[in-house]
Amino acid sequence: MDNIDVLCQQFARILGGQPNVEHDVCMVKKSRSHIKVNIMGKPSHSGLALHSMWSFESIDHQGKALNLGETALLQEEAYPFIWHLQRSGIVLSALHNHWLFDTPHLVYAHYASVEEPLSFAKKVAEAYKVLK
Repeated sequence: MDNIDVLCQQFARILGGQPNVEHDVCMVKKSRSHIKVNIMGKPSHSGLALHSMWSFESIDHQGKALNLGETALLQEEAYPFIWHLQRSGIVLSALHNHWLFDTPHLVYAHYASVEEPLSFAKKVAEAYKVLK
């Protein structure tokens, strides 16, 4: 097993998601399927609508990597979640909707950092505690 595979498993364990490594990129996905959402009047359980995804790649000789994240949020979760991310030094790069006609209305936070992947994962896991 390669070092990135071991690191990816640790990263996923901290975040509570499922790991996958392809082309030296660790990708972790976690469903937020406990949120009941309708899109265009129909119930949706799609991973496209209700997800969190994280990745890390491009690890340098100091162990720092490009860490990326995206999380589906209820509108009332957005401010506290983003506040926790920013307080820990993670950069919010976008906050927007993906779907029209969704109930409840979801927003998607995109965020990033350059640091050790497990440090990023711990910070995100801490911010995740404010979510319903």
